[in-house]
Amino acid sequence: QVQLVESGGGLVQPGGSLRLSCVDSGSTFEEYEMAWYREAPGKALERVAVISTTGRTSHADAVKGRFTISRDNARHTIYLRMDILRPEDTAVYYCAKGQPPISWGQGTQVTVSS
Repeated sequence: QVQLVESGGGLVQPGGSLRLSCVDSGSTFEEYEMAWYREAPGKALERVAVISTTGRTSHADAVKGRFTISRDNARHTIYLRMDILRPEDTAVYYCAKGQPPISWGQGTQVTVSS
């Protein structure tokens, strides 16, 4: 049963921006922390950002000041606004429900290249 669906990935030039979305079709979205992870080729899975049920956020040092996680409980959706993108941000980005995660999305590819 598909529960988390990401969208918004694509190809962007260095310095550009993207906004990822993740919709949760479940009924308990408001009760869970939500997070974005990424997996780059040859690298370990990395947590990029997390948002609490009350909206408190935390971002990895590698993206701090460039990425922003947010949530819309009415829409059961989280977002990842990504600005000043760099080639090293190239990865498959996954949203996750809960910490530790109990459910994952299928992933969306982000490629930063000129």
